[in-house]
Amino acid sequence: MKSILLASVIAISAIAATSPADAKGCIKGAVVGGVAGHYAGHHGVLGAAAGCLYGRHHAKEQAKEQQRQQQQAQPSQQEKL
Repeated sequence: MKSILLASVIAISAIAATSPADAKGCIKGAVVGGVAGHYAGHHGVLGAAAGCLYGRHHAKEQAKEQQRQQQQAQPSQQEKL
């Protein structure tokens, strides 16, 4: 019983120590992947991990696209000056 409690405390501490910026897209992907993995053969943890990776990848791609659009808009504003 004590080992389960100790493992839980360590896991919660590790989760609390991560920065929220790294988790962008991970939470939503993990939830969807966990549910899909659970229904696809009781592999919820594996599905959650894969969903998290995909969610982070998708969030990074969206951030790059948004940054690219902002950079394209900036030169037109500088030409007006």
